[in-house]
Amino acid sequence: MKNAALTTTILTALASTPAFAVTVYDEDGTLLKVGGRAEARFNISDENKSADTDSFKDKSRARVKITGKTRISEELYGFGKYETQFDDKSELTNRYYFAGLGTSFGEFSYGKQDSAQVLLTDITDIMATFGAEAADIVDGNKDKRENTLLYSGEFDALTIQANYTAADEDNTKDTESYGIAALYNIGSVDIGAGYVSQTSGVNDDDQANLVVQYSIDDITLGALYTLGSNADNDITGYEISAKYKPVKKLTLASVYNYQEVDPKAGATVDTIDEFAIEAVYKFNGNLRTYAGYRFQQIDNTDDELQAGIRYDF
Repeated sequence: MKNAALTTTILTALASTPAFAVTVYDEDGTLLKVGGRAEARFNISDENKSADTDSFKDKSRARVKITGKTRISEELYGFGKYETQFDDKSELTNRYYFAGLGTSFGEFSYGKQDSAQVLLTDITDIMATFGAEAADIVDGNKDKRENTLLYSGEFDALTIQANYTAADEDNTKDTESYGIAALYNIGSVDIGAGYVSQTSGVNDDDQANLVVQYSIDDITLGALYTLGSNADNDITGYEISAKYKPVKKLTLASVYNYQEVDPKAGATVDTIDEFAIEAVYKFNGNLRTYAGYRFQQIDNTDDELQAGIRYDF
């Protein structure tokens, strides 16, 4: 069980922390790391055009992350994470800020953090440029949720997460939600399911997710199916992903996203129908470059090209 708790710590407290984050303090059972990224990138699409702009749009950004862990006793430790982002408009966004306690039976944390469903949606959210468009039907399914209490536990091959997100005046759309997700590993296969229920104003909405992932050698395949309701509209969607590493430094990826809405009045409408491809080349553990292209299948939507270079520290 101690190994499970340690693994969960890595999943929660150090999630998304660069491998080369610098340890700035490590003494008496307390560890503090600082890392981040500088990412220069651009997007080209007719979607960017307006009376004052052309198809080119700069989307550069930089992030700084701070993670910490402190040992309280043999069975108890504390942890925390803060991550902020500067975008191309020089605006500051607090992406994550949470703290919690880890025990021999899992971790409990509170703050701005991912919902439990991200354990599942990450299966098909594999690209640096596009993808992960069809998964979110309700706000409680998304990442970076404010006012969120999260439990995360790993028990041998089974990982379980559950969250409650409180509503207040500052919370996105003033929504209250709760959800649970589980992911089970059987050798090269991962199978998962999750459910989230949400109250937003006069609407009671919900969403269910099913995922499967298969990995063998340098190939990883993933699929997600989701269905739910939002403002009395029935919504279904699915995402399919594939990743291949032909050589050590090069990763090729593709995704297909589809979502349709069956409104309480009117005909069914395709809201998402797109296919994207991407190539990522890692020079080393710190520096990578990438390019992706999204093919839109819905009328009056335009294809997109996005590329960038990223340095992790």
